[in-house]
Amino acid sequence: MSMKKIQLLLLLLVPASWGLCAGPLSLSHSQGKFSDAEIEATIKAKLAKSKIGKDGLQVHVKDGIATWTGATAVMQHKGAATRMAKTAGAIHVVNNIKVTGESGAPGKAGQPRRVQVKAGSASEEP
Repeated sequence: MSMKKIQLLLLLLVPASWGLCAGPLSLSHSQGKFSDAEIEATIKAKLAKSKIGKDGLQVHVKDGIATWTGATAVMQHKGAATRMAKTAGAIHVVNNIKVTGESGAPGKAGQPRRVQVKAGSASEEP
C-alpha cells in the first residue's frame, strides 16, 4: 500500500474514531462557548484526576470567570490551577490560592515547597 493511500485512510478513520469516543457535543461545545456550569463541572472533573485535587482547592465560575480559593504547600499547584481553568473554557481566572509553608516535608520551616516538574508530565490534562 502506498504512503498516500495510508495517509488518506488515516484522515478518514481517525476523525471518525474520535467522534465515537467523545460522545455527542452540546451546542455550546460545538460553538466554543461554555456555560458556567459546564466550565465548573469540567474543572472539577480535571481537579479530581489531578495531583492538586488533594489540596482541597475550591473553584467557582460566574460569567465565564473562574475564581480559585484555598491553600497549597506546592508553589506550582497555583499555576496548574490557572491552566486547568483556562483549558476548561474559562475566559478569565482569578487565582486567590495562597501558597503556604506547611508542607510537612523536610526543608526550611515556613517556606513553600518547590517540586521538580518533568516536561510532558501534566497529570491534570487528559
